[in-house]
Amino acid sequence: MGPWDPVGPIRDGADRFRLVVWAPRAESVTLVVDPGSEELPLGRRAHGYFEGELSGVTSATRYGFRLNRGTVRPDPASRSQPEGVHGRSAFDLGDAPAAPAEGGIRSLAHYVYYEMHVGTATPEGTLEAAARRLAELADLGVTAVELMPVNPFPGRRNWGYDGVFPWAVHTAYGGPDGLRRFVAAAHALDLSVVLDVVMNHLGPEGNVLPEFAPYFLEDLRTPWGPAVNLDGPGSEEVRRYWGGVALNWIDAFGIDALRLDAVHALVDRSARPFLAELARTVAERNRSARRPAWLIAESDLNDARLLRPPRSGGFGIMAQWADDFHHALHAALTGERAGYYADFGSLADLAVALERPFVYDGRYSAYRARRHGNSPEGLPAWRFVSALQNHDQVGNRLGGERLAALVPFERLKVAVALHLLAPWRPLLFQGEEWASRAPFWYFTDHSAPSVIAGLREGRRREFEAFGWTDAIPDPQDPRYFEASRWDAPGARPPFADAHRSLVQELLRLRRTVPALDSGGSIQALPWAEDDRLEVLREHRGDHWGFVVRLSERSQAPAVLFDTARWRVVLDTTDPRWDGPGRPVTPGEKALDRPVGPPQFLLLHEED
Repeated sequence: MGPWDPVGPIRDGADRFRLVVWAPRAESVTLVVDPGSEELPLGRRAHGYFEGELSGVTSATRYGFRLNRGTVRPDPASRSQPEGVHGRSAFDLGDAPAAPAEGGIRSLAHYVYYEMHVGTATPEGTLEAAARRLAELADLGVTAVELMPVNPFPGRRNWGYDGVFPWAVHTAYGGPDGLRRFVAAAHALDLSVVLDVVMNHLGPEGNVLPEFAPYFLEDLRTPWGPAVNLDGPGSEEVRRYWGGVALNWIDAFGIDALRLDAVHALVDRSARPFLAELARTVAERNRSARRPAWLIAESDLNDARLLRPPRSGGFGIMAQWADDFHHALHAALTGERAGYYADFGSLADLAVALERPFVYDGRYSAYRARRHGNSPEGLPAWRFVSALQNHDQVGNRLGGERLAALVPFERLKVAVALHLLAPWRPLLFQGEEWASRAPFWYFTDHSAPSVIAGLREGRRREFEAFGWTDAIPDPQDPRYFEASRWDAPGARPPFADAHRSLVQELLRLRRTVPALDSGGSIQALPWAEDDRLEVLREHRGDHWGFVVRLSERSQAPAVLFDTARWRVVLDTTDPRWDGPGRPVTPGEKALDRPVGPPQFLLLHEED
């Protein structure tokens, strides 16, 4: 087998499949086919692989593998689990995109992300229903829809990070054909599709991989269980498995980018890092593919080596999430200082988070009691993704509160303006565009009592770090899932339409003004005594400014913009955005604009 060859059911004809399974822990592997429970011994190949062929496959065909003479298990590389994570596997009879649509092909430098959880994004909770929302997102100014994980999970509700069968799509969401139709609908609207892929662990219920092979290291654990085996005995085959997963999403479904979840939990002590190999493989694929694909890493290490090229000792990933901007802005807005917010809160931190993606770039972290991060110097701003809200920052709160429930509307508008016009590529969380007040709780539907007990204890320990000791919401309670729908009753505030209009205008400005996008230079000056931040942005001689006032005590006039050349372009206190101020008049001088904090002023220097 080649380094990234697929396993599982590989289509060889209209109704014929070749089945490949890696099972070095078995002496024999038998393919069991339903209906009829026909049993077909598989032939042994090198390196612990077994292989066989099956003809006459239909949508009703179900199968599993009997290891030695034991219980029949689903395929570790199953493409479909219509009977749930404990049922038999099925075949994906859909066709990969034969002629990829031209829509949605763009560089990550132009992505505006919209994170979506399929189960709560619509009342139906399906990919088909979610696809009907895509036109409104394109109209808003979104260019890339990012789906939280879609792998099969136990029960009816889950974030997706408890998924198993990494090659498959949850049946209730629409299965593999539902995802293909969603991608096609997005591309028809010139939207790219990003898929959240979890390679650092599998869910605690329904994971059959350890019965087949050493996919995990039992003596090395992560917060979610045993570490994936990337550098121990058998790790070459584990790498092949996960590399095949990545290429399958890209080539069999037309996914444009993969967001790799929590890569800091991929323990890899080898001289050939798996992430670097994966990045190189995707880059080589892109040289001949009609449709390029990208990798985006989530990491809490503030390690720029993820993005640097291999010749500089890096891994060659194209982009990564950068949380310091969120932490700095959230702490400044809310005054929260528990947990990792202990490292943030000052306007000086917020100024740094606007000028560079890592506030902690080797600086001492009191929260971690050590130095944290390294320098991202030389890396362009578009390679970093920032959020004002996302599933983690909302859902991992005790009350699942969105920012709209934590700060007044005028302050919320200041925050969203600063976020959407910051240099980093912005990400919106579903419903954020109209200031949804629906909480986003953590929810599950496990069936194993030991898993449920462990889950509840883990949530308790996690919340202790933030000093949250009140009654811990039970993720198993279906009420938390129902309340997390983006448009749940009571979620829509009276200013929803005005807020959406503001978001749309900010994204239009970012799209049409190069100095407000990810290029050019930025200088941020904090004035702590006045609770005010002034920002100067410049691109090829075109100068723009922000005046950010976070509280009512900020009354001092701007310092950087004290000449008549600066004109007001946007003011969040404008009645157009349901604000208490006066309308902005064309060509209005910044010097004549009244101070009305909380306030975000966007200014342009004119000759």
